[in-house]
Order: sequence, then C-alpha cells, then structure tokens
Amino acid sequence: MSEHRVRLSWFLLLGGVVLASLNLRPALAGISPVLDEIMDDLGLSPAGGGAITTVMVVCLGVLAPLAPVLARRFGLDRTLSAGLLVLAAGVLLRSAGSVPALYAGAAVAGTAIAIMNVVMPGIVKQHFPERVGLVTGLYVSALVLGAAAGAGLTVPLEHATGYGWRGATALAALPAVAAALLWLPQALRPPAGGPAAPRPFRALLRAPATWSVTVFMGLQSLTFYITLAWLPTIFREAGIPAEQAGYLLSLSNLVQIAVTLAVPLHAGRARSQVSHVTAAALLTAAGYAGVLLAPATAPWLWVTLLGLGQGASIALALLIITLRAPDPASVTALSAVAQSAGYVLAALGPFLVGVLREVSGGWTVPLLAGLGACALQLAAGLFAGRPAPAGRPDPVPDRSA
Repeated sequence: MSEHRVRLSWFLLLGGVVLASLNLRPALAGISPVLDEIMDDLGLSPAGGGAITTVMVVCLGVLAPLAPVLARRFGLDRTLSAGLLVLAAGVLLRSAGSVPALYAGAAVAGTAIAIMNVVMPGIVKQHFPERVGLVTGLYVSALVLGAAAGAGLTVPLEHATGYGWRGATALAALPAVAAALLWLPQALRPPAGGPAAPRPFRALLRAPATWSVTVFMGLQSLTFYITLAWLPTIFREAGIPAEQAGYLLSLSNLVQIAVTLAVPLHAGRARSQVSHVTAAALLTAAGYAGVLLAPATAPWLWVTLLGLGQGASIALALLIITLRAPDPASVTALSAVAQSAGYVLAALGPFLVGVLREVSGGWTVPLLAGLGACALQLAAGLFAGRPAPAGRPDPVPDRSA
C-alpha cells in the first residue's frame, strides 16, 4: 500500500474515532433543555422527568461489563459500530411519544453509550498504540464537545424545525448513523489477531492499581456530576440571575474542551502522571472553594477553575486506563471495571448533595463534602498516576502471562 493511502486510511480511522466520540454525550445532555416540555406533554412528575436521565446514567455503570464480553466475541471495531447503531435506535425509540417508549429508549441508548464508553480506550490502544496521548486528547475533547452541542443545540433545532421535543431529540440519531457508516469499513474487517482470549479478571480485581484507577475514575466523575446538577442552583441562590448561571455552567464546559485536548498530549509522554492528577485535583478543589466562600464575587473564575480541573481529570482517568494495561483487550477489561464502579459511585453524588442541602439548610456542608471528595480524588490519583514499578506487571496481566 502506498504511503499516501496509508496516511489517508489513518486519518479516516482517526475521523471515525472522533465522530464516534461526539456521540457519547448528546443523547444525555440533550434531554435537560427540553425536560419541562417532555413532562408537560407526557404528564410526568418531576421525579418521572428526572428518571429519564437516571435510567441512562445507571446503565452507564451497571451495563459496562457487557463491553468486554462483546469485544471478545465480535472484536472492538464491530462492537463500536453496533453500539452506534443501537444508540441511534434508542434515541428514535425514546422520541416515539409514549411513556413506555421514552424509558425503554433511554435504557437502550444508555446501554449503547455504556458499551462504547468502555471500548473507546481499547480502540485507541489497538489502532494508535504510539499516539495514545494525542488520540485520547482528541476523543475526550470530542466527547466534551458533543455534550456541549447536545445541551446547546437541542432548543434551537426544535425552534428551527418546528418538530417539538420529539423531533429535536430524535436528530441525535443522525450523527450516530453517520459515525457507524464511517466506521463500517473497519467493522467489516476480521478482528485483529482473531478472537481475544478471556481476560484474567481475578488477577485484575486483585491488583491494587486496578482499584486506585477505579476510585480515581469514580471520584472525578462524582465531583463533576455534583457541579453539573447543582452549580446553577447554587449561583441562583447566591443572587446571580438564572440566565447568567446557565452561561457560567456553559463556560465551565467550554474550558474543558481545550484542556481535554492538551492534557493527555502532555501527560501521555510522561512515565508518571502524578503531577498531572495532582494539579487537576487542586484546580477542582480551588473551584469548589471559590464557590463555597464567594460564589457571587468572581463566578467566572470559579467555573474556569472547575472546567480546567474537571476536564483534566476525566482526560487523565481515560488516559491512565489506556496506559496502565498492556494490550487492547486488557484495556477494555480495566475500562469496564473502572467505568462500571465509577459511574455507579458518580450517580450517588448529586443525590447525596441534595440530601445534605435539605438536612443542613444551606450549601456550606454540601460544598465541604465536595471538597472532601476532591481530597479523596487526589489520594487515589497519586496511586493511579504512578506507573508499575520496574520488574512488576501492569495492573492487567498480559494474555501470555
């Protein structure tokens, strides 16, 4: 094959990874802007409306272990391609207009996202072993950009098309189908090296590094979902207008796009990521402290610090998963454990903060709890960010071991 064709194939493969990553969050982020309309149309209570997203987030954690099984049976490329098509089907079912279809579609879409979340680090390890930092940065940036697009474009698309919430949310199926088509040539090829051998999960679960990576993944997700759920409310109660509070949350997400691209590129070249996870945790903690002590004084500064810290944290969590395992199947196994337990832990964050707010009557105790989570995130990151000592195996043993 000529050098030109090899380069073209590489860029098409990279484009497929980026486009697939863009689909990992719009189905989640696009519900919130039209939630009131969904509840009014279908007669749902606030609890019933919140359950739409809850169903999806629970699927992210509970069903993540399906991914290694599917990848071992069909290969990473085919699993990703199928996940995109299942995602499109779930989004369309969710938009069908009945309550059973709404929740069933949410579960189908959440299942697809759970599987794709897990296989993406393995895809990076399989196709870009020499460019893990660069490609991780690109795909995590695309993930964050997809979330921002889902949140920001749903209502304008609803107004532009005149199709209501059903049509606006159904449009999220189009980029999923487009990504599946772009990935199709790769999916039609036989899996590299034939079917993968079963992963040594017992050895994986016994390795301390596995749990430091898992705890780091879970705590950085928990601190992110707390701010995603409650930050605008905190700002509004501090006297900031509702519209400005929404813009501040958007600013935090926009900052994440830049940092998720830069941090893996730099951290991926280093043997140890300890300094990076330390800086990320401290930036997140500084943002929490600013919101706690002076929420209305310099809110743009606090959300910028949160964006820098949280964007770096999710990028580092996914990078470390990819770096700490020796082959794509091992990466997928470690990714399944870390993301399954991590998302279950993260799902508790917004709920527990709401309980603390109700019991304490203010935001001091909940935000102090958030700072405590940042400290635990730092502690876990100090272990997760260290490479395996010389002469000792990676957290996931090699297939030949």
